[in-house]
Amino acid sequence: MIVTLSAVALFGVLTFVFLRDRTVGPFAAVVLFLFGFFTAATGAAGPIRSMCEAVVTALNHAA
Repeated sequence: MIVTLSAVALFGVLTFVFLRDRTVGPFAAVVLFLFGFFTAATGAAGPIRSMCEAVVTALNHAA
């Protein structure tokens, strides 16, 4: 049986592990960067960008 795993899922799992263990270092930084990079290339990029814009707008109105 061949199991395939997308880069987004792989880096997502590694990101979760690094955040849970509070591991900080060059390797963790590269993994987090690559997770963001590959996530931006998926269909999730639009909703994530919209959510970030909504949060910034809400913070600007609250201040």
